[in-house]
Amino acid sequence: MSRFQDDPDDYGDLAAQHVSLRRVLALFAPYRTRIAGVVALMVVASAVGLAGPFLLRAIIDVALPLHDMTLLVSLVAGMIAVAMIAAVVGAWQVVLTSRIGQAVLHDLRVRLYSHLQSLSLRFFTGTRTGEVQSRIAGDIAGLQSLVTETASDLGRALSSVIMTAVAIVILDWRLAMFVLLIVPGTVLISSRVALVREALTFQQQARAADLSVAVQETLSASGIILARTMGRGPHLAQRFARISGDLAKLEVKSHTAGEWQWSLIGFALAVLPALTLLVGGLLMRTDNPATVGTLVAMIALQEQLLWPFEQLLEIGRDTRKTRALFTRIFEYLDTPVEITERAQPVVIPRAAMRGTVQLDHVRFAYADADRLAVDDISMTIPAGSHVAIVGPTGSGKTTLGYLLARLYDVDGGSIRFDGVDLRELSFDTLSMMLGVVTQDPYLLHASVAENLRFARPEATDAELIEAARVAQIHDHIAALPEGYDTLVGERGYRFSGGEKQRLALARTILRDPPILLLDEATSALDTRTERAMSLALDGMSRGRTTITIAHRLSTIRHADLIVVMQAGHVAEQGSHEDLLARDGLYASLLRGA
Repeated sequence: MSRFQDDPDDYGDLAAQHVSLRRVLALFAPYRTRIAGVVALMVVASAVGLAGPFLLRAIIDVALPLHDMTLLVSLVAGMIAVAMIAAVVGAWQVVLTSRIGQAVLHDLRVRLYSHLQSLSLRFFTGTRTGEVQSRIAGDIAGLQSLVTETASDLGRALSSVIMTAVAIVILDWRLAMFVLLIVPGTVLISSRVALVREALTFQQQARAADLSVAVQETLSASGIILARTMGRGPHLAQRFARISGDLAKLEVKSHTAGEWQWSLIGFALAVLPALTLLVGGLLMRTDNPATVGTLVAMIALQEQLLWPFEQLLEIGRDTRKTRALFTRIFEYLDTPVEITERAQPVVIPRAAMRGTVQLDHVRFAYADADRLAVDDISMTIPAGSHVAIVGPTGSGKTTLGYLLARLYDVDGGSIRFDGVDLRELSFDTLSMMLGVVTQDPYLLHASVAENLRFARPEATDAELIEAARVAQIHDHIAALPEGYDTLVGERGYRFSGGEKQRLALARTILRDPPILLLDEATSALDTRTERAMSLALDGMSRGRTTITIAHRLSTIRHADLIVVMQAGHVAEQGSHEDLLARDGLYASLLRGA
């Protein structure tokens, strides 16, 4: 839940920090030419519409009193032509506005997604997945009406109000002054109501994100298994009902706050025509009386003015609510990118990659941690060698794996692949140099073939099969009714743990990296599956630099070097036999295994 959700003052500070009119307008800048065309159509539509009341005055004051049927037919034909032109221009305007609006939303959605893709692991470990989904889907979708219908309505209403006001002044300036007296008061009321509803909208979207999080966490395969095995289904349903109830209350408040004040605007606009007739009647008794035609035309223009004016007030009120949505979106866009690529990064061709890894006094601490997770680690891993990193829980071995994959940047020291600092390498080069297989591999809800080709989209069927053979998973895939077209299911739940890990390994094999990082890749497997996985890893590791972060010490006995970590430090290192002979931490861990 956002820390700004329940404090309007904090929300105001957040909105002022991230949102400005210039920034919002910049979203539309790439489409300025098309927007100019839409504005031109709006002006044409408003100008054409203004002819109606003047034609009506001519009918009442001239054609009808003189019984001039030719003039009457001409004036009526003019009114029909005006209506036809307005309808055609209006339809064309809606089409163009919709295209522009959807293009702006598409740009914003892709920009936000791309920015989130560039953030470090630190952001995602501290942010709920459902919250991210809510901002990409829900908040941007909430802007739909603003950039399509509202933008069009604003331009049309504004041009109509301006041109109608000018026409009213031309028709009779005395009646015009009376009609326009209502503007300041209605604008003030509308602004106050909009301010209240904006803060409520921010709270509403934050609670909608809570709802999205609840769905994402509890209606996934993992969530259902947890709920069923713990017997917590009714509790989760009650929690969901509570969040939904809160959201419903905020929805009501967001749409009804200030409704009594807003009703004053409706009342003022409703009685204005009657008061205009009264004032017009009084003016008929002056030395410069208004004609009946002028009064009727004034009422027609007034009607033509009031509905777009009321629409402008509503747009102003509702647009302030969308500021809350922009605040949530821009807050994510303004999240700094920690892992960046140099302006001119180092690119190493695959044929030139050797696989040497060097760590030089590497230090790293998580945010708000009271100690370093990795403290002054130095080692050199020759190309083609096998190094195992072991240690008790919390020793920093997994964090070291994150640093090797550059999911975080080191706080001190450096990590070099083939003599080049990771921070100097291009992202493409780094992804080609290092292949990672984790304890909990992530599989897409797609076919086996699509999951494998995620690593290399251009891979042929023959290359898929070869990678699967090396990973000891081809025979199982081939035995499935749909073979490589078999749907994996969400997070791979249609496959066992060992099968998922071998699929992930096959996916990594397709990239053919010179350095292989195995992050506890066999720790959750049974003995038989572990044996199959070990065979696969042996095949994969041949000729590569292999770094194994191990929980099961039995899997790393034959490593060239075993590094034992404790509290972020290297406690000891050596071969399996050397470490056993020392009877230190490694021997203690082995006895406890």
